[in-house]
Amino acid sequence: MEGDGDDAGLVEALRSRGLHARWLSWDDPDTERADVVVLRATWDYIDRLDEFLAWTRRVPNLLNAPDVVAWNTDKRYLADLAAAGVPTVPSRFFAPGERLSLDGGEVVVKPAVGAGSVGAQRFTDPDAAREHAATLQDAGRTVLVQPYDPRIADGETAMVFLAGEQSHAFTKGPILPPPGHRPEFDDSGTYAEESLQAAEPDFELWDVGHAALAAAGAHLGIAPSEFLYARVDVIGGPRDPRLLELELVEPSLGWRQIGEADRARQQREFALGVESALDRLGLGPLSHRGP
Repeated sequence: MEGDGDDAGLVEALRSRGLHARWLSWDDPDTERADVVVLRATWDYIDRLDEFLAWTRRVPNLLNAPDVVAWNTDKRYLADLAAAGVPTVPSRFFAPGERLSLDGGEVVVKPAVGAGSVGAQRFTDPDAAREHAATLQDAGRTVLVQPYDPRIADGETAMVFLAGEQSHAFTKGPILPPPGHRPEFDDSGTYAEESLQAAEPDFELWDVGHAALAAAGAHLGIAPSEFLYARVDVIGGPRDPRLLELELVEPSLGWRQIGEADRARQQREFALGVESALDRLGLGPLSHRGP
């Protein structure tokens, strides 16, 4: 078990700070004996959600924290961010048994608890949208409906934050194909294939990211610096950027999209964030180490 390869440098970055680090599957019993567990590529939790959330409560110290995970695994968190004034893509939620209310136009229908675009599709036909939603609801899933924003054709900007501070960014090409087609998934079927490249977002997009972290922290009663990592996915440019997702559980952090020197520097910041968390959790002090 070594994730998807994108995080390959993190173990060495942690070890270079004198921290013993190794990869484990989240359901390996050894995780419950570790001093601290950092979530990374736990993409199979969707089909084992109750088991996964129960496990997050058993692990002595989890990054990001269990309350963060429980809140962020359900996309109804978007309503909390919108209520706090964060500019988000309009989102409506329909629990099992509730009939979809559609305003017309093209929409995206997906499960409120999901990852890797599994179960997400675009629709122009309202009957087809309702049928897909009913299939998800019959499986016990709450459904999220969003208007399709044509700017998604230009892709998303993914902005990475480490311990509440902006780190680096990359773009993700459009994932969802036109109505009537399904996304192309990797061999495991756990996430849709993406086209990624480095990016330098305008400050207006970074502002949306900072606002999202501030709102999430306020909602959860923690400082933004307590998020070891976060990824904010935004569509649009500086005139009207809209948050599509705030990823605090298992996002790819796009390390391979940045240059070697920047990657080494920012992975060191990741390791420093783990050290700060250890101090906060009473597992330090680590003041004998230099910055």
